[in-house]
Amino acid sequence: MTIARIGFAYNPTFEAAVELSARAAGWCRLRGIEEWQAPSGETAALVRQLPATDALVVLGGDGTFLRAARAVSEVDVPLIGINLGKVGFLSKAEAGDFESVLGQIVDGDYRIDERLALEGRVLPGGRTDDAAGTAHFALNDIVIARGSLARVCRLDVEIDDSHLATFIADGLIVASPTGSTGYSFSAGGPILDPVSRNIVVTPIAAYLSAIRSVVVSPRQTVRCTVIDAHEALVSIDGREDLPIEVGDVIEVRALERPIRLIEPTGAEPFWDLLRRKVALLPS
Repeated sequence: MTIARIGFAYNPTFEAAVELSARAAGWCRLRGIEEWQAPSGETAALVRQLPATDALVVLGGDGTFLRAARAVSEVDVPLIGINLGKVGFLSKAEAGDFESVLGQIVDGDYRIDERLALEGRVLPGGRTDDAAGTAHFALNDIVIARGSLARVCRLDVEIDDSHLATFIADGLIVASPTGSTGYSFSAGGPILDPVSRNIVVTPIAAYLSAIRSVVVSPRQTVRCTVIDAHEALVSIDGREDLPIEVGDVIEVRALERPIRLIEPTGAEPFWDLLRRKVALLPS
């Protein structure tokens, strides 16, 4: 694919990201490539620019990447992260390799990885009519969690029409393969290959439960009914918190269309990246 127009989504509160976005503009001008820039959290601005864009480059850490991914869930454009954060599981390059990676993108020296994403809906009182529940996109995970008080939740969890368990726990994580290295892993869930198509369901600090984490098909729907909780909430990729009440049902399913990530030729393989990044985490 010919790359004629590149977008840059950046973290405006991070000086290194702002400086790198200026370098990106200069790099594109020298090569006659059209470019545009917008803060990663301004979804509407990103969506307006994406239809005529060939690739979206995200400058920042994983949080910046997740905010930008929300826009490409609406307009199908491949994206790549340049890591300026501490961990950067979602990034395929570091800031020091920035120019060479841009060169690979322009030269077509890359492949596309397709990542499963999630759609979550909060159904107030368990309503199932068409008007119930706004769809929320997540690339990493959708988390149902207790509020600020140290009180556990009671959550009834179903996979399609089958009852999985009633958890007395701090919450429940429904993660994509991409998100399996995050909160789900911290709560004891497995790490999946990021290009696999499965959903991970992991309770958070479940009390006296024989079920710790399960992996389900992308064709199945996970339903979580809030039986008992105080000031509980649903967190979408850690960027959006929605209050929920007793009786509400949270439905999570796989999106049909994947999110497309650019993988430059020679990029560090996922399992090597995982080993290196985990070694950087505080013990």
